[in-house]
Amino acid sequence: MEYNSQREHLIIPEYGRNIQKLIEYTVSIEDDDKRNKSARVIINMMSQMNPGVKDSLDYQRKLWDHMYIISQFRLVVDSPFPPPSQDELDKKPGMIPYSEGKIKYRHYGKNIENIIDKAVDYEDGDEKEALTLTIANHLKKSYLNWNRDSVADETIIKQLTKMSDGKLEVPEGTKLSATSEILARNKPRKKKFTQKGKDHSGRRRGYSQKSY
Repeated sequence: MEYNSQREHLIIPEYGRNIQKLIEYTVSIEDDDKRNKSARVIINMMSQMNPGVKDSLDYQRKLWDHMYIISQFRLVVDSPFPPPSQDELDKKPGMIPYSEGKIKYRHYGKNIENIIDKAVDYEDGDEKEALTLTIANHLKKSYLNWNRDSVADETIIKQLTKMSDGKLEVPEGTKLSATSEILARNKPRKKKFTQKGKDHSGRRRGYSQKSY
């Protein structure tokens, strides 16, 4: 009996050992026409392992690249795509740079700061005032997601003024959404179980769920 630990290492395990053996055999074929024909048969077999995307051009290129890799770049065939570079495959990806932008209030996130920057560019008028009020209410809702006690409208308005560098102002005396309403909307909905009924013998048939 031959154990897997005694067999040759699988270069791309998702294709299995038989595909790897066929590719190894194709590498050894001396006749160019037969070798090209064998390679195309193997590509078709590899595509059957994931038929949902076999018509994609990128997927076809991926299959040819994988066949070259499995052959350890020894396969010489007339491919519709240039063979991948081994040096490029061995190259380690570069580090992803971290964002250097500082968030003034982390519990609001970066997206709301981007929205505020867009709102600042609006021309003065009713549309800008309505957008500013909407942003202020969103800030209050976000604040209460983290601190479920309470928050004064003045605190939210002051933070909005700071985040916009004083360019967005909420009219004096404006009332934001009530804290109680926001907390009620943020509260997770509970599931209430109601009895469906009983059968002819008096036994319960089960329960149904109802959110409220």
